[in-house]
Amino acid sequence: MLWIKTAHILFVMAWMAGVFYLPRIIVHYVEGQAANEDTRRLVIMASKLFWFSTIMAVLAIIPGLCLWLGYDITGNWMHAKLLLVIFLLTYQWQCFRYLRQMQAGKIIHSSVFFRIFNESALIIVVPILIMVVTKPF
Repeated sequence: MLWIKTAHILFVMAWMAGVFYLPRIIVHYVEGQAANEDTRRLVIMASKLFWFSTIMAVLAIIPGLCLWLGYDITGNWMHAKLLLVIFLLTYQWQCFRYLRQMQAGKIIHSSVFFRIFNESALIIVVPILIMVVTKPF
C-alpha cells in the first residue's frame, strides 16, 4: 500500500503543477493580447499543460481510490476531502473551458480576473491538505 500512496502523492503533485500554472499562462495570454503581442506559443503551452495535468489528475485519482477502498477509510474528513476534490475537478474543467476560449481567440475576462482565478485554487487545495494531515472529524 505504501507504493500506492507514493504514486498517489507523486501524481497529485504533478496535477497541482498544472492547476497552479495553467491560469498563469492564461494571464500572460490576456496581457499579451492587450499589448498586441504574438501569443500563439502561450496557447500551445496551455494546451499541452492542460492535457498533462488532466492525465495526472486521472493517475492521482486511481491510486487514491485504491487507498480509500484498501484501507476502508471512513470519517467525515474523508467525505469533506472528496467533496473538495470534486470542486478541484470542476476547477480543472473550468480551465478547459478557458483554454477553448484561448484557442478561439475569444477570452472574455480580464487578466485581473484570471489572477484571482489562479489564486482561488488555494481555497480548495489548502483544506484538502488540512483534511488529509489532521483528519479533524
